[in-house]
Amino acid sequence: MQTTLGCIGCGNMGSAILRGLSGREGLRLVGCDPSGAKLAALADAGVEGVADIAAAVRASDIVLVAVKPGQVGAVLGAAMPELDSGKVVVSIASGVSVGSLREMSGGRCPVVRVMPNTPAMVGAGVFALCFEDATLDEVRRTLVKELFEALGRVLVLPEEKFNAFTAVVGCGPAYVFHFMEAVVEAAVTLGFPRHEATDMVVDLFAGSVKLAATSGTHLSLLREAVCSPAGNTIAAMNQFDRDAVRGRIIDAILAAYRRGQEMER
Repeated sequence: MQTTLGCIGCGNMGSAILRGLSGREGLRLVGCDPSGAKLAALADAGVEGVADIAAAVRASDIVLVAVKPGQVGAVLGAAMPELDSGKVVVSIASGVSVGSLREMSGGRCPVVRVMPNTPAMVGAGVFALCFEDATLDEVRRTLVKELFEALGRVLVLPEEKFNAFTAVVGCGPAYVFHFMEAVVEAAVTLGFPRHEATDMVVDLFAGSVKLAATSGTHLSLLREAVCSPAGNTIAAMNQFDRDAVRGRIIDAILAAYRRGQEMER
């Protein structure tokens, strides 16, 4: 039996999810966005484009809401007449709770809250899924989970953990890119051309992540393995410690967590 997923909002994340699910057997994809160019760009992935929210919802079994948090209410308001108990709303909007989704959709269908991160755009995302709507049955819970597992790693979490997940993993790519930029600037300062410095640093991080993921060795031991006695690496580590870099990173993530709490009030 065919399942139809309709994505409302075909920006970076919505488009990435649609492309990641393209070609999946038994799954029809519908995209809805005011930008005709965004819909046209998804045609090669087999996405049927529509400009009308109600039409997209009417055609869909799973309604993926992939718009900014401030737009969710308007989108679900437009979708509400077409929602019924046979559909499920899946929202990837940060800070919009299950309770709010239920209220905005008029309680007409089950809702699922999802927090993605941007590596989903290359099929390497990490997703938190919240299945705390009591009206969600096991069949649709399994279906939604399997769809996101096709796009990366899935963690099923209680909603109370979502702000923490967002602060660590949802925001996390920005932390990584910020640190990468700093290393690139250091390489340029040391005389490497910018394009060469960027390639070096991207490969440095890719290789380090692969080592961490496959070696089975604790991160501290991997770091210590690079720090030869009286060498240049331990000199850099000592400078990091003098500047409390570790503590400042932790403080920054906790600041993201506190901001998430403020956004949900």
